[in-house]
Order: sequence, then C-alpha cells, then structure tokens
Amino acid sequence: MWLRSRCEISFDVIDNTPFLFMLRPRSGLYQWVARESFTLEPMVVVEEHTDAFGNLCQRLVAPKGRFSVRTSAVVFTPDTVDTCPGAPYEEAQNLPDSVLTYLLPSRYCESDCFIELAQEIVAGVAPGYDQVAILNDWVRQTVRFNPDSPNFQMSAVAVHRAGEGVCRDLAHLGMALCRALCIPARMVVGYLYGLRPMDFHAWFEAYVGGRWYTFDPSQKETLGGRLIVAYGHDAADVALFTQFGPRLNPTRMWVQVEQLDGPPDQDSLAE
Repeated sequence: MWLRSRCEISFDVIDNTPFLFMLRPRSGLYQWVARESFTLEPMVVVEEHTDAFGNLCQRLVAPKGRFSVRTSAVVFTPDTVDTCPGAPYEEAQNLPDSVLTYLLPSRYCESDCFIELAQEIVAGVAPGYDQVAILNDWVRQTVRFNPDSPNFQMSAVAVHRAGEGVCRDLAHLGMALCRALCIPARMVVGYLYGLRPMDFHAWFEAYVGGRWYTFDPSQKETLGGRLIVAYGHDAADVALFTQFGPRLNPTRMWVQVEQLDGPPDQDSLAE
C-alpha cells in the first residue's frame, strides 16, 4: 500500500540550542521511500549522518525564537505483516553479529529482571516465534494501552508495575520478556496507518527463524501499513528529537498518515 506521512514539530527556543532529529525514513527490506521532504523554519545548516543502527540522523543548532521541523514522505509498505508460527529459536552462538546486541539488557529493557516471569508465561510453548506471540499477547492482555498515560519514559520494570502505558512502554516490556528468553528483540518507531489517536508509534521486532518479525502489544491485531523511521535497543536509541541543554517541550506536534490510491505523481508531496 502507498502511504503519505506528514508531521510538524515546533518549539519556542529560549537560546541557541543544539538538536538531534531522527525523522527521515529510509528505504529497506520492508518499505520503499518514493518521495520525501525535510524542511526547517527558519532554515539552518544541517549535518546528517547514519548511526550504528542504520538510522538517518540530523544535527543542527536551532536559533532563539519559534523553530519548526516539517517532514513528508510517500512510501510503499506492505498492508500486512509477515507471520510464521513455528519459526524456530536461534541459539546465541548462531546469531549474526549485528543481531547479538539485541539480546542484552538496556536502559529501558531490564531483561535480566524478567527471566522467571518469561519462563512462566511460555511454559510448554515451542521455543521461537510461538513464544514471542504468547509474550506479545500476555503484554496486550496484562498492560493497558493508554495513549494519555501520565507516566513518562517508563522502563519495562516500571511498566509492569504500573499496569498501563503508551505504545513505547508496552514495547519495552515485550522486548524485555523476549530477551529474558535469549530471543533478540529491537524497538521500532514510525507511523501506523489507522492508528487512533494518530501520533508517532512504537512497536518491536523479534529475531526468530533467521529473520525479524513484527509484534505490536498496543494493538488488538498486529496490522500492516507501518512506515518505519528508526530502530534501536529501546527508546533511548530512537528518540525522534533530542535537545542538548535546558529541556524544551514542543509547542506543537502534529502527525498525519493517509493512504494513497497509487504511486505518487508530481504533486504528491504538495502541502
């Protein structure tokens, strides 16, 4: 399916402030970026690099006053996600080097705290994809997805204790449970077509059967229509924006995702 995403993030900058943004999607196995724009108001010099996870990152210094970032992308992405019940567990010694890092505990995924719980949840289930599916369902049924949750930047332990959270929080708990069983898991952030209320979205992928599979404990079903922006160990690696200095909250954050009838034409990115 063809999707068009748009977002705008605005700040009232108190003084010249360094920023790191992670808002540009890139083409890959699961999506093809046909058109894309990244504009700033006012315009400043931007330095772009690719981080250790393959994400496109933009560095800049925002000037004092109102500062806005606007992005738009037209992307072809599957309207379903691949599933593979019965896909086998991959032993650590056989994992690719690039995947091995996603077995480790991280800032928001204290997987070493969930070994007993994870084993209890999947008791009697065949190792691999089926275990991840059971863990995903367990998180969905146990932790309430609350887009308006007052809690902020919770780790997996805190999410488990609170019993509710935003999409990022549920993904953290799902990943921590997977890693507790030595199943690699990574966070994904981007957009989900049809999400209500519309916003940026987070989910996770687990590595079984020699490849990554998508899981989303915040939704009743793990549907397609996903536009990927960034991957990482957890939310610390995939922040859409990071400012260095006094904390600035956005004065405006607007997101739109719509389905297109077909491939983009010359005016498909027109505002």
